[in-house]
This record gives sequence, structure tokens and C-alpha cells, in this order.
Amino acid sequence: MGRKYAIRNQEEFYFVTFTVVGWIDVFIRQEYKNIFIDSIKYCQREKGLLVGAWCIMPSHIHLILGRDREPKLEEIIRDLKSFTSRHIRKFIENSPYESRKWMIDLFKTAGQSKSNNKDFQFWQQHNHPIELSTIEITQQRLDYVHNNPVEAGCGV
Repeated sequence: MGRKYAIRNQEEFYFVTFTVVGWIDVFIRQEYKNIFIDSIKYCQREKGLLVGAWCIMPSHIHLILGRDREPKLEEIIRDLKSFTSRHIRKFIENSPYESRKWMIDLFKTAGQSKSNNKDFQFWQQHNHPIELSTIEITQQRLDYVHNNPVEAGCGV
């Protein structure tokens, strides 16, 4: 049985959402946003990631992504999530300015409940990729990315 949400066509763009486990508001601090943005830039430069649109919300990130060469888009996404997870964890653990050290315990608890994790889980497992195969779907998802911060009261 196939998964409802899957990347089936490597030539298309996809709308994806990366959500922090427990919907923890990690991205209220610029340092964590910077880690994610730097990782996106690396994947663009080194892995052929194409970014059509994105917005960083306090507990999740919406993106419209594609690729222009190997590796496969799901492999780029896997690597991006893995890298950002590790680096955000290190920053939380080592920053003398981070008062929310309790997040580490929540990420460890989430990681222990999934067999495919070692001891830590930052991102929820699924990204729910939606193929942007028509102009209508693309416009709907692009509008969503642009309007989500405004509707949530995170931007103007």
C-alpha cells in the first residue's frame, strides 16, 4: 500500500511542511531561523535544491521545493531535516542564552518513541508533500505560504 503523500515526480515542485515535534515554538528566535536558512542556501548551492517560496512560522516551516539535478528531492529533504535537527540541538544545548533547555527533554522523549531515531527527534516524520502539477494547485499553495504568517499574526 502506497503512502498518500509521496514525491512521485522528481520534475515537479512540491509544497511541503516541516513541523517541530510537539509544535514547539522553536523559531521564535532568530538563531534557529538562521540555521535553517543557511542550510537551505547550502542545499541550493550543493544539491540543486530549488526554492519557489517559503515562510518560517514559530513551530513549522512551509516551503515550495523542487530540484534541478540529483539527488532526489526526498533525499535533499531528508538531509536538510537531519542537518538542521542536529545543529539546532547543539545550539540549544550549548547556548548560554537559551533559557528553554526543557526542549531537549521533549525532543529526546519524541525520539525514544520512534524506532528509526537514535535518541532525539526534532522534526515530525512526515512532510505531506503535495505535487504542484497544475496552475490552480500551485497558486493555492503559494497564496497559503504568503498568507499563513499574516493570518497567524506573525507578519504584515
